[in-house]
Amino acid sequence: MRFTNTLRVALRALRRNTMRSILTALGIIIGVGAVITMVSIGNGAKAQVEAQVASLGQNVITVFPNFSSSGGMRSGFGGAMTLTVEDADAIAAEVEDVDGVSGEVNDRNQILANGLNWNTSVKGESPDYPYIRSWPIAQGAMFSDQDVKSLAKVCVIGKTIVEQLFNDVDPIGQTLRIRNLPFRVVGVLSPKGFNIGGQDQDDVVIIPNSSHMKRVSRRANISTILVQASAPEKLDKVKQDIEDLLSQRRKGREPDFVVRTQEEIAAAATQTSKTMTLLLAAIAGVSLVVGGIGIMNIMLVSVTERTREIGIRLAIGAHGRDVLTQFLIEAILLSSLGGIIGVLVGIGASEFVSYYNGWPVLVSPASVFIAVGFSAAVGVFFGFYPARKAAQLDPIDALRYE
Repeated sequence: MRFTNTLRVALRALRRNTMRSILTALGIIIGVGAVITMVSIGNGAKAQVEAQVASLGQNVITVFPNFSSSGGMRSGFGGAMTLTVEDADAIAAEVEDVDGVSGEVNDRNQILANGLNWNTSVKGESPDYPYIRSWPIAQGAMFSDQDVKSLAKVCVIGKTIVEQLFNDVDPIGQTLRIRNLPFRVVGVLSPKGFNIGGQDQDDVVIIPNSSHMKRVSRRANISTILVQASAPEKLDKVKQDIEDLLSQRRKGREPDFVVRTQEEIAAAATQTSKTMTLLLAAIAGVSLVVGGIGIMNIMLVSVTERTREIGIRLAIGAHGRDVLTQFLIEAILLSSLGGIIGVLVGIGASEFVSYYNGWPVLVSPASVFIAVGFSAAVGVFFGFYPARKAAQLDPIDALRYE
């Protein structure tokens, strides 16, 4: 029997029991739809995290303080606080393929302006900071190297500070007070929104790091060092050069710093979303297996119901492989059709979740092809046993079956 005839017989058998065929495919539809939806939500969350990491700047390397050791006691990560402005200056002067360096000081302070007050993040940075973080100045300008050298009392503020303290006036040239010290506003950063941790990035005041250390926080060391490499392919080399330089400056002492590239930070930030995506996809994949078991169950019932039909076909010249092919085609058609409908259901469910909950979703072509391919494989796997059982029926016993 030719394949086309076998296909025609299989389609006729499925149409003869339309409702049962639909209910059989329902398990696959639900399974594929669930997989597509869960993976889309996970991919959307991952893409959002990656976009937020990318918004922190391109080709960025961050030097963090590590632990410190004194009298046999060791502090935790970040407890050393031995990074200095001189370390940042050395990186800028001696490491090749570096486009920008900013020694960073972080603190929170109550600020006052126009009779209003607000608690915010006050950062000490170098003039390279907006360039490193890909954060344009919307109004005014960034403070200069001369401002850093002279410990100038100038600042650049975020959009949230404008809204809270200068909502009705032009902030440029206005004065705000940090620890009762007057700082003149010379620039306003463009809006950036919330970061990965849900913190408002626009809720910030940026002042020269020298002014922060000498006038505001009264500290001798900086918190971190931000470095921008000239190109993505230079990241690893620049990272290694920074580690070598800082180790050399410490003259054999135990390293009190950790150097991380932006890719490493992004990988750590997206690891949770990757794990959740795999977990959700695995849970949804269980329903695919359940759907496959449903196909096998219905096909076994079909073999029993059509025993006489199979016996007649075998008696008039059909081969066992023709019967095997017919039942395999029926199983594959059920699972493949369920897979295609499931993809449409999954895409629709993803858009529904995105519209009503505001969650980012990303339907990737790879997940669609994998889901449809897996559903077809489920049809082959769970349809083979019933098809083989039908092909091995004895024609005489089949014709006697009541």
